[in-house]
Amino acid sequence: MNINDLTIAVIGAGGKMGQRVSNNFRTTSAQVLYAEASPVGQERVRALGLEVTPTEDAVTGADVVVLAVPDTVLGAVSEQVVPLMREGAVVMTLDPAAAYAGLLHQREGIEYVCAHPAHPSIFLERTTKEEYADTFGGIAAPQHAVAAVESDNEDVKARAEVVIRTMYAPVIDVHWVTVKQLAVLEPTLVETIACMIGGLLKEALEETVDTVGVPRPAAEALFYGHIQVALANALRGDNPFSEACHIAMGYGRELIIKDDWKRVFDDAVLDDTITKMLKIDAIKR
Repeated sequence: MNINDLTIAVIGAGGKMGQRVSNNFRTTSAQVLYAEASPVGQERVRALGLEVTPTEDAVTGADVVVLAVPDTVLGAVSEQVVPLMREGAVVMTLDPAAAYAGLLHQREGIEYVCAHPAHPSIFLERTTKEEYADTFGGIAAPQHAVAAVESDNEDVKARAEVVIRTMYAPVIDVHWVTVKQLAVLEPTLVETIACMIGGLLKEALEETVDTVGVPRPAAEALFYGHIQVALANALRGDNPFSEACHIAMGYGRELIIKDDWKRVFDDAVLDDTITKMLKIDAIKR
């Protein structure tokens, strides 16, 4: 399937993710219609050199409708958009939380896909300044994408994949999982755990500088280099930790990590996390 054979609607084209995917869609010959509700967002779309189309007009004839809006409003936006879509069209969200929570407006004959960027790997071989600068992905640095589809229709998956590869370009591969598996990946694995640890690393650096009094350049130099070594060793087995390091690691784990930390992977914790993220009372699925 060719991206240029599709008609695509981007809802929320003036938002953070909306602008990113819109920039990539404009590199194709596909018919892409850009919809944005807020006046400020409309100005951002026009600043990209794109025309703003009313949501109703953008959605009606689209093969794929990309909902590039915050998770907290996906339910309400889908209620507005899905009834307007043509039979057999695909509605695509960019995060799994709303789909997992059962907030998306359901309609027979409409296909549902969620596609999330993996972002450029810390192990990605970068060869240009542009690739080094693109830490988020979607500009120059290659990245993977992970997607979930509720249909077993291979044509739907093929249509969705060409859109995913375009809006998150350059894409190495698209990995297909279930909606629940994607929700476990995000938020649990990457936000509840990885992003939390990133925040903790920042706090530890500031404590070293502000409380202990180590000069910041020295602390940053040693810390940033050792973070790379620690991740490479832990995740890939490079340069094994010394015996003394293992002793310090064990002491740190004892002081910082709770024994029952793996309960973050329990369904009840996932449900609780997503209800808080979406500011809803309960999962509706």
